[in-house]
Amino acid sequence: MHKLLYFIRKTYVAIIFVILEIIAIRSYAYSTPYTQARLLKASHSVVRGMHSAIQGVGEYFSLRRQNIMLTERIAELENRLDAIESANPDIEFEVTAMHRYDYIAARVVSNSINRPQNFITIDKGLNDGVKLNMAVLSPEGYAVGSIVNCSENFSIAKSLLNNTFKVGGRLSEDGSIGTLHWNGGDAQMAIFDEVSKYANINEGDMVVASGFSYYFPPEVIIGTIESVEFPENRTTYDCRVRLAADFSRLSNVILVSNNMADEAQSLDSTPKH
Repeated sequence: MHKLLYFIRKTYVAIIFVILEIIAIRSYAYSTPYTQARLLKASHSVVRGMHSAIQGVGEYFSLRRQNIMLTERIAELENRLDAIESANPDIEFEVTAMHRYDYIAARVVSNSINRPQNFITIDKGLNDGVKLNMAVLSPEGYAVGSIVNCSENFSIAKSLLNNTFKVGGRLSEDGSIGTLHWNGGDAQMAIFDEVSKYANINEGDMVVASGFSYYFPPEVIIGTIESVEFPENRTTYDCRVRLAADFSRLSNVILVSNNMADEAQSLDSTPKH
């Protein structure tokens, strides 16, 4: 009780000021119909603003859940489509006793884009069927990277934004092949070089996976040609490519396993006579 009285003595001026302010505002609010309408309008604006903010936060988390569900659905449909293509001889695709690719939806745990060698940590691992050298695609199906390390529940992918990562690319229109790699700097731009001087190459042409690698399925979109150069004393083009995947907003990915990779690699390692 003594502490309460001491607190009141210390703050009674502020308390009286607040009470008088409340009385003054209430008196002003009810003084005329006009002031009542103005204050009612202001209070409605505040309530609407708070409601919009709360609704925006709810929509943000709802959208994140929907993105995860959509990515999982895409992976499921890709698995079904690949199984149908492999089992139906009337469809003009390569037919095998087993479907060629498996797809796994995953969420990005961490991702860097501003280092010379960038990696992506993913929330799926060995327990989920993840294997080394699996391709990593964005939900739209654009090339992102490949798996280089796995634990029981997590995996690490080497990003296209890694100066040690190279992938074979091909011009979708002309068919000429080259090598795509990142030389640092802009997270949206990469280099596409070793393209034959006889290639018919133009700005805006699409670059897709060549199909020669063991992880990226053929025709996976990598990016589009931004600029073309033909350096002196060279016999190949040097191009800048705008990457299709937006690495700065990567939150969900699709992992792709080539079920024929081991067989192809074993043939490559067999001595040729």
